[in-house]
Amino acid sequence: MTYDVAVVGAGAMGSAAARALAAAGREVVVLEQYTLGHDRGGSHGGTRLFRAAADDADVAQLTERTRPLWRELEAESGETLLEVTGGIDFQVTDDRVEAFRSIHAATGEVLTAEAAAERWPGIRFTTPVLHQPGSGRLYADRTVKALQTVAARYGAEFRGQSPVQALRRHNGLVELDVPGGAIRAQHVVVTAGPWTPKLLTGQVALPPFRVTQEQPRFFTPVSSDLVWPSFVDQSARSYGLFEAGSGVKVGLHATGPEVDPDTRDFQVEPERDAELIRYVDSTFPGLDTGRTTAISCLYDNTPAAEFVIRRSGPITVAAGFSGTGFKFVPLIGQQVRDLVLSPHR
Repeated sequence: MTYDVAVVGAGAMGSAAARALAAAGREVVVLEQYTLGHDRGGSHGGTRLFRAAADDADVAQLTERTRPLWRELEAESGETLLEVTGGIDFQVTDDRVEAFRSIHAATGEVLTAEAAAERWPGIRFTTPVLHQPGSGRLYADRTVKALQTVAARYGAEFRGQSPVQALRRHNGLVELDVPGGAIRAQHVVVTAGPWTPKLLTGQVALPPFRVTQEQPRFFTPVSSDLVWPSFVDQSARSYGLFEAGSGVKVGLHATGPEVDPDTRDFQVEPERDAELIRYVDSTFPGLDTGRTTAISCLYDNTPAAEFVIRRSGPITVAAGFSGTGFKFVPLIGQQVRDLVLSPHR
């Protein structure tokens, strides 16, 4: 069968692209190598941060452009996907404080360490704290399901357990080998996360990708009375947020060991894990390091940590979003749609 567009990978980015393309009237099939909603990539789990960059005006502006798109998806799906809890950056340098004052003058505030400690006693502060009241948390699993539900409503077809074993350009189409026979499409969108470089070898020029297995943890608060904003510790490159029923998730950004996504073992690396627990013990008096659960996810990033969104003939690729890209999901879905529909590529 021939489709207008075949999307490879049914995580957040692939599902967002499918929704945008199907809403534009294209016949779309989405091919996922595992079951829909699996936990082997980077889109699963309970929550993600929604925050504008403290010291990057372009990223801050892009984040605010995305906020109404989340509300639009909520209206379409009937699901709550973005909750505003407030967010903070701490352990910041003086130059970042000044950048924050310039970029977020209308929406943010700079608190002294003492004032921040009164508001959030579960965290230890030693520098001024950058507070963004509009930051919060996104619901990851819920988002993927909402995107797929809306995309299916527009006519997109989702196929789980359909690994793409090879793709090739032939007679003006792209043929994809999947169990049960080849699928043909006018255009292919590859949103396969850590599997993207493997699939596109020889097809699309890509920068090198580093695939790592990250291992954040959930920690139990010492008191249910503590309030937890989403947070980023600039000096430790750590992040975290509260997730109901699980505790406070804390992770060290992009510090995990390099892995092959097909053979990862899901086991914590002991030295890095011990480093995380020591860090939490020293920085978060409101968390109990004796009551904690490790979790695992994959990152795929370029050396410069730049998003890869590009088109080469009938193939569009969107990858490299790990750690910072989830908040842009509906916007990236639109950007992929626009690349696919552009007549000048």
